[in-house]
Amino acid sequence: MTILRQKMINAMKLRGFSKSTQDSYIMAIARMAGFYKEAPDKISKEKVQAYLLQLWDTKKLSWSSCNVVVSALRFFYVQVLGLEETRLWIPPRKVESKLPEILSKEEVERLLSALVNPKHRTLLMTTYAGGLRVSEVVKLQVKDIDSQRMTIRVKQGKGRKDRYTILSKSLLIQLRDYWKIYRPAVHLFPGKDLNYPLSRFSACLIYHKAKSKAGITKEGGIHSLRHAFATHMLEAGVDLRTIQLMMGHSSIRSTMRYLHVSSKHMSSIRSPLDLLDLPYSKQLQ
Repeated sequence: MTILRQKMINAMKLRGFSKSTQDSYIMAIARMAGFYKEAPDKISKEKVQAYLLQLWDTKKLSWSSCNVVVSALRFFYVQVLGLEETRLWIPPRKVESKLPEILSKEEVERLLSALVNPKHRTLLMTTYAGGLRVSEVVKLQVKDIDSQRMTIRVKQGKGRKDRYTILSKSLLIQLRDYWKIYRPAVHLFPGKDLNYPLSRFSACLIYHKAKSKAGITKEGGIHSLRHAFATHMLEAGVDLRTIQLMMGHSSIRSTMRYLHVSSKHMSSIRSPLDLLDLPYSKQLQ
């Protein structure tokens, strides 16, 4: 490991960055260095800009992927190399806001019904029933399931915060049947090596295979189940504050965006056109 890489890792650790963020930032800098075959601290500002342009224009990376690269570069040049923010040559990116395509209840039923493997089905049922992120569901331990209080404890979720979410009765029945088959000792969903949890990549792959088998064409990966949880809870009449706490959103604004995708909320709103007294045209014979 180079001294520069270790310096960057130490800087991220001191700021409490998660392991996944550290890996993403290191990978972003390493790929740029590999692209130019130069040490990253020797790459000119013109080359940095050219690299970003080819990511956006040539490789057509998504906004979220580009944003990770930009954030990594900003951190590297400002926090690690000590470049002043006012001299930073990386242009700011506009925040892109997209609403997710929400799975209907019928589509979730088809998705879960398409799974034959009990472990795979229980994994996706748990993700949906608790509104969990993929990083959270794979890290669950057997002791996190509290059947007395009917809660699931999520340890060190996004922002390194613990929280509780609901444990549904249907999921509890499924979990008990699952436990009788697999007898997990520590990790609720262990990988091939029972000492380690299932990887996020494996969980995502399970979702995409089930989605394909169910004939679902809507965009989105396993995080779609978390979106569906929030939307379906909102449509069932659960208040935004409760949903915010269960999902672990630091701001209520993150939860409020589900108002934009809730079919129940949208159907209850009257268009101003409906308030006008207009004569209807007769059909042409």
